[in-house]
Amino acid sequence: MGKTDLVVRFAGEAGVVTSAESLAATAAQAGYHVQTYATFPSQILGGPVHTQVHISTTPTLSDGDDVDVLVAFSEDGFNNHKGDLVPEGVIIYNSGEFDPPGDSQSFGLPFDEIAKEVGNARASNMVVLGAIAPLANFPLEALKAYVTKRFTRGRPGDEEIVEANSKALDRGAEAARKSGFSLTELEPAVRPDYEQIMISGNAAIAVGAVQGGLDFYAGYPISPATTILVWMEQNLVGEDRFAYQVSSEIEAIGAIIGAGYNGRKAMTATAGPGIALMSEGLGFAWMAEIPVIVVDVQRGGPATGLPTKTEQSDLFACMYPAHGDVRMPVIAPGSVEECFYAGALAIKWAERYQGPVVLMSEMQQAERSQNIPKPDLSKVIATSREVYTGDNGYQRYEADELGPMPLPGGPGAYVANASEHDGMGDSTHLPIRHIRGMERRFGKLKLLNDGPYEIENPDAAIAVMPWGGSKGTVREAYLQLRDEGVDIGWIYTMTLHPLPEAVSDEIGRKELVIVPELNYQGQWSRLLRADGFRATSITQYTGLPFKVRDLVKEIKQSIEAHKGGKVLV
Repeated sequence: MGKTDLVVRFAGEAGVVTSAESLAATAAQAGYHVQTYATFPSQILGGPVHTQVHISTTPTLSDGDDVDVLVAFSEDGFNNHKGDLVPEGVIIYNSGEFDPPGDSQSFGLPFDEIAKEVGNARASNMVVLGAIAPLANFPLEALKAYVTKRFTRGRPGDEEIVEANSKALDRGAEAARKSGFSLTELEPAVRPDYEQIMISGNAAIAVGAVQGGLDFYAGYPISPATTILVWMEQNLVGEDRFAYQVSSEIEAIGAIIGAGYNGRKAMTATAGPGIALMSEGLGFAWMAEIPVIVVDVQRGGPATGLPTKTEQSDLFACMYPAHGDVRMPVIAPGSVEECFYAGALAIKWAERYQGPVVLMSEMQQAERSQNIPKPDLSKVIATSREVYTGDNGYQRYEADELGPMPLPGGPGAYVANASEHDGMGDSTHLPIRHIRGMERRFGKLKLLNDGPYEIENPDAAIAVMPWGGSKGTVREAYLQLRDEGVDIGWIYTMTLHPLPEAVSDEIGRKELVIVPELNYQGQWSRLLRADGFRATSITQYTGLPFKVRDLVKEIKQSIEAHKGGKVLV
């Protein structure tokens, strides 16, 4: 029986990202399920980089614990990653750069020299991909088809480029066959019976938001959210659409508040430092009840922290970004596919309850490329706010229930006021007005009651409840635990606030809810405990994603500690 999964890691300083993306795209075209992972330093030039491709005959949940093939472009890449290789794995190293002494699991190829010999010095990554193919019986012809498709662009010299890259693939494959190394054969792909697209998490958020009706975007470049800005500048074009790069995160939040006030569906995307700068603006949008969406693509913090590493440590900042009594609606998708629907849902929520919404992702999910089922656009209907069309004198903030929203220049004009205000929007310090305003702002959160959720094995006394981009890895651990006979439930929702009522009820029935999350403080379980639920966290703060094996071990330890009467926090 062949392998159902293949994990390939590329480690070094150059060529790494291109090799991974090319292999992932080829495998997807061949009918496999793929998921990529990338991690790199924040400096502009140099530093260790590695990317990983998980190829599977079934839908992938994680980027993979162990490495079957390690491609080492540098000696540091070899030394830093060889420990993650499975016992029967293979290392392909760049013999033009270094030669490790006496390693029985590796063979060398002069990547750059072969590329020059075939007539294209930039084809070294194709030498690598060619060498990978025969090791696991991956179809070399699929790689050649990818090369032909990618470089046939109607430009002079396309044929020469295709020919050189094809030769590079052949040379790499020939060298691998002569090496004597091989892996257990990868089983043939079973092509899904549904249409797929290859997309990253950030792009999926952008596409979903536009499908939901987004027509205004202002953003400042900040890792790892910049690609959303780039996507918007390239695609949010045409009549009544606007995308613009501003000079700061403060300008970004001001711009989208102005746009939302004027009837636009407005969004920005940032990272943790930007959330800190947007705090006052988010409080303004909450108080004035202006629809806006802020996407927070989390990275390691605080301060500059780990700007190109992954973390889930902004939850406190996103749910309570402003001073005073504020609790933002928060959506945190757990997969690339969910990113699309989260982008659309954020627009829908902001328009429906007339206020700010925070959509949280994280670096590992933002940069991840994956082939997913093509989103069902019939499930995404652009939401339009109810606009006031009556007579002047309308007091938008007077009623407890949400009413139509006036637009500047139209009837029922009001003041969008960051101070506490009366029904018209004029400032007031009367206690009764602050009470009424506070109860109105919190009360309208009940309109956001349609969050999707998953509940499995509800009779179990203990459940695991991931959030955000750790969902897939936790899901894989959960399925392994269930296969081992562990009685544990599954609870998940991408709408962290407000929680779907069914999720709140389910959490309330549990003796313990275990929350794996990539932060130091156990932020989600702390918030759950503050709301009266019995929750504890499994935390990791390395800047890297969880591994499935570690989660399986730690979930078991949490269960045993609970059974032994140990109080977990």
